[in-house]
Amino acid sequence: MMAGVWKKYGVLIVLSAGLIFTMGPLCWMLVTAFTDSESFSGSSSKGFSLSLENFRILFSDGRILIWTLNSFFVATAITIGQMILNSMAAFGFSIGTFKGRELVFWLVLAGMMVPGQIVMLPLFLFMTRINLIDSLWAVILPALAAPFGIYLIRQYMDSIPKELVEAARIDGATEFQIYHRIFLPLASPIIATSGIFVFIAHWNAFLWPLVTLTSSSKYTLTVGLALLQDQQVMEHGLLMAGATIAAVPMIAVFTFFSKFLLEGIRGGAIK
Repeated sequence: MMAGVWKKYGVLIVLSAGLIFTMGPLCWMLVTAFTDSESFSGSSSKGFSLSLENFRILFSDGRILIWTLNSFFVATAITIGQMILNSMAAFGFSIGTFKGRELVFWLVLAGMMVPGQIVMLPLFLFMTRINLIDSLWAVILPALAAPFGIYLIRQYMDSIPKELVEAARIDGATEFQIYHRIFLPLASPIIATSGIFVFIAHWNAFLWPLVTLTSSSKYTLTVGLALLQDQQVMEHGLLMAGATIAAVPMIAVFTFFSKFLLEGIRGGAIK
């Protein structure tokens, strides 16, 4: 009896500690973002009070809004592009009958083994040669090649009954119609799931945008906030306000598409 009680409270303590470690930094970020510098330093005669002063200062510059729009454009373009290209490639690898299909698929997967830092220099030289440096397209185009996304969607499409393909071909459907009307709707949970992770990953991307973008007006939000911190002494409230702005789109996307994420995980587990 006592052992069960101690086990119950032990699990509760561990979970509570995990919640504190997870939510603690987020809560501190929000509180700091909505606290003006005087209240944060304790020099205010009015005591602690919540304020939008940090956000007003950030947006008064004008660059934060531009950086946010750049990040949104880049992340959205990459997400949509990967969802389309990855699903089409996965469809070809799943039901295609061309010679060397498995060899080509394994060569695609081999790209996952190559660290991004190794190809960064030749990719940068290639982007320089085609005059895309300091352009948002220099960030978008290389990211459209995603071997893991192809692998993830193909594994899901392999579980779709091939009898559907045979029946559609007997009815005279083209390969694109089979992809568009059968495989795309059935694989939508895993495609949306991959889209969530792609959007979050490229919204937070820092190194490659830092290398390819040189004009302040072309910076993404992560690059802009980092360089803004280096250029001047930034207050904690301003930094946390910028971090809050960067976190809001990720939370919104994850919340909106969470049902697709659960469906993708549940469907993959059942299949």
